[in-house]
Amino acid sequence: MVAEVGDPPREMWSSWADFIMSCIGYAIGLGNVWRFPYLCYQNGGGAFLIPWGISIIICGMPLFILETSWGQLLSVGGLGMFKICPIFKGVGFAAVVMAFWLNIYYIVVLAWALCYLVQSFRLDGNVPWRNCDNDWNTANCRSEYDRLPCDSNQTIKQHYDLEILTYEHILEYKKRFFVGDKKNWRICTEKDLAVISPVKEYWNYKVLGISEGFEYPGALRWDLALYLCIAWILCYLCIFKGVKWTGKVVYVTASFPYVMLCCLLIRGLTLEGASLGLKFYLKPDFSKLWDAKVWIDAVTQVFFSYGLGLGALVALGSYNKYHNNVYKQALTVCFVNSATSIFAGFVIFAFIGFMATQQGKSVEEVAQAGPGLLFLAYPSGILQLPGTQIWSILFFSMVLFLGVDSQFCTMEGFFTALIDEYPCLVRGKKYGREIFVGIICLISYLIGLTTVTNGGFYVFQLFDFYAASGWALLWLLFFEVVAISWCVGIGRWYDHMRSMIGYYPASWWKFCWCFATPAVCGAMMFFGLYNYKPLRIKGYNYDYPLWGHIFGWFLSLSSMLCIPIYALYLWCVTEGSTSEKFKKLFRPDIEIPCAKGSPDDDEEEMGEMHHV
Repeated sequence: MVAEVGDPPREMWSSWADFIMSCIGYAIGLGNVWRFPYLCYQNGGGAFLIPWGISIIICGMPLFILETSWGQLLSVGGLGMFKICPIFKGVGFAAVVMAFWLNIYYIVVLAWALCYLVQSFRLDGNVPWRNCDNDWNTANCRSEYDRLPCDSNQTIKQHYDLEILTYEHILEYKKRFFVGDKKNWRICTEKDLAVISPVKEYWNYKVLGISEGFEYPGALRWDLALYLCIAWILCYLCIFKGVKWTGKVVYVTASFPYVMLCCLLIRGLTLEGASLGLKFYLKPDFSKLWDAKVWIDAVTQVFFSYGLGLGALVALGSYNKYHNNVYKQALTVCFVNSATSIFAGFVIFAFIGFMATQQGKSVEEVAQAGPGLLFLAYPSGILQLPGTQIWSILFFSMVLFLGVDSQFCTMEGFFTALIDEYPCLVRGKKYGREIFVGIICLISYLIGLTTVTNGGFYVFQLFDFYAASGWALLWLLFFEVVAISWCVGIGRWYDHMRSMIGYYPASWWKFCWCFATPAVCGAMMFFGLYNYKPLRIKGYNYDYPLWGHIFGWFLSLSSMLCIPIYALYLWCVTEGSTSEKFKKLFRPDIEIPCAKGSPDDDEEEMGEMHHV
């Protein structure tokens, strides 16, 4: 059910600025820092900005505007929003399920960041991943800054751009490069290549206590369990009071990362080798534009970066006044999000260029994406800086703030969907929201303990690959945009937009919502499924067992199947002839619960937005 007349009152944002800051805090997360810069470098540098920019215009912006305005139109969360097209309410249930899985595993990144942050506060002015004299280090430990007098076969392959290395190439390489200061150098042996940096050993053995695989869960890591508990408490405290409280919290959580990024950029640009990293980051390679993978990476990055499909943007938009200019505000957030991704790339690759110079390696050997960038590459890079502790504290504080607001805004989308669907169970009751949110957080924490065991990293990767996977998200987004463009009707939707903001949006969005966006979502989904390969963790040379992949597909299908199953169920239980069912389920006549007043009543507030 959705809220009816007589239900307890619903909260609203104190101002439009609360909404914008919440959207910025939600959409700008770890993906902007740990994924976009690496994809940009890997897929043609500056040339990657072309497919990425096109993806933003035809997919990212249209869907961002659609979700936030949809929430504002109906003042309801991710389940009640489909009362204008009930047959697709399964999309709302799919988003709730996906958000639940995402909340469970994404927050473990905050637990890892807390672990590094706490360990950075040491009396000796050092960090524990600098040396090899700790009790978790092995005999193979050796600092990455203590260069071995050898070059690997992989280095020679890269120099000659070969797949198979021949003895003649090795001899030629020796004659050419093993001269002068390198006259005593040699080809690296297996023992030479078996060395592990103290940074990696700290991550593997101290933080993760990693086991041999998913099938060996091992014991609970009590320190990580504590950090995970602290992360959940932080997120709970950010949302338990409702959006008026959350709207104030985001001013801190959304702004702080920008301060840290500016500090890190200023320091990074002064480092030796920074220009080398930035060259690799932005130097265009237009030949890459003919590679389909580059376009797929661009579209996928936009979907994940904008936080689409999880119901969070709908929830954030639903707390706006009816005549708020959500259209311009959404475009503003999209611009800030995209600019932040590019800006973060300058920060990351300035430090990666410095690392490559200090270690005598190429940028390709140093650059990493995902958790490897946050917990391996950057901790290694700051070891050569004076005041390592300070830079470590600044960086992991930034990671914590980036993750926290994305996490609690996703949680808000999940809770808003359920509370709006069953308002009398929570609203109007003393501490009703606080207790409900607390119970869900506790359940999620207990399930999430599986990610902080010895085998927890494998659980995390499985959730990341399947639970919020590309094809599951694209499946959801496809039906979401079809519900508006082809069932509600694009003309009818434009009338709704005009009733809220006072004018019709650009006609370009009609083309996107009706054709371009659903076409891209559908094509990308089928292409991803066609090219599906079972998850494999290359860094640990690990292949999951069959039952691990079966569990992973359960995570994917638990959300994807909500859409057809609910549609079939609703069709069967709805009374009437076929034509009557189509009318009731695809385009019912409903009364839009407009806020009192007219666009003129909010003229002053909308006028302020024109100056943002």
